[in-house]
Amino acid sequence: MASAAPEEKRRVSRAALLPLLWLVVFFALPTLIVLKLSISQSAIAQPPYTPVFDIRAGVDGALAFIQGFTLDNYASLFRDTLYASTYLRSLGVAAISTVILLLIAYPIAYAMSRAPKRMQGVLLMLIVLPFWTAFLIRVYAWINILQRDGLLNQFLMALRITNEPIAWLASDSALFLGIVYSYLPFMILPLFASLERIDPALREAAADLGAAPWKIFWRVTFPLSTPGVVAGALLCFIPIVGEFVIPDLLGPSSSQMIGQTLWSEFFQNRDWPLASALAIVMLVLLILPIVYYQRLQGRALADDRGGRRQGAFARPAPNEQ
Repeated sequence: MASAAPEEKRRVSRAALLPLLWLVVFFALPTLIVLKLSISQSAIAQPPYTPVFDIRAGVDGALAFIQGFTLDNYASLFRDTLYASTYLRSLGVAAISTVILLLIAYPIAYAMSRAPKRMQGVLLMLIVLPFWTAFLIRVYAWINILQRDGLLNQFLMALRITNEPIAWLASDSALFLGIVYSYLPFMILPLFASLERIDPALREAAADLGAAPWKIFWRVTFPLSTPGVVAGALLCFIPIVGEFVIPDLLGPSSSQMIGQTLWSEFFQNRDWPLASALAIVMLVLLILPIVYYQRLQGRALADDRGGRRQGAFARPAPNEQ
């Protein structure tokens, strides 16, 4: 038995090598490349590359190589208010969109979790069905719906709600509509998974004790579904911050999000170092709340395990005669 435990640990360690290698190759290494570009001068950072390190030059060549790195790209981000406003707009759009998604997705997920088991599979299929169509095609479909002679204006004019077409396209309304439509399944699915795992006996017990339906929801259902709320919020908020296609096709041209600014710096201005610095700052802004949430989850798990351990060793007091 003693020799079996180390062998089991070695087997687990070998099994963890493949996902670790995957993370290093496809996540850590690209991030390091972008970080290297963000502290480089243009001659080093973008093609055609200028060789700056000659191994035959020895120490002098190494010093010249190190001197090729600079923090001016990050300084430029803080000097120019354009980038700060772009970050703030991206974070604001992502936050508002996430709240709207939660308000829409929670009732849908709640209804799905209370539906009969035979219907839940059908409802899940209806939620996932839009993913069978290419993302770009779905966004372009909204252009046909929202343009001046599109289906929405034709419908409103047919009902005499408006006498002339409304400029829906290239507005914040179209931007939020496209984002909510595209990311709604990412909010519904984790909420449904969390709500579906709640034991119905807990709600029944609260009802038997005289709790009103709204109190059962706020005291029992919603607290137990917070893991799904947080998971759905992260799944939506993080990609929305860096969204490019929806703001570019549906949003207003007067104000850009960070994804559009990145594309402009990379492919129009050809300023790869500045664009890489933009990406690194955005990555840090997105990682911070994730790390904070992970720490909170770790503390909650530790407290839960500690409580269970104390309960396991507790002994009931003897009854007094």
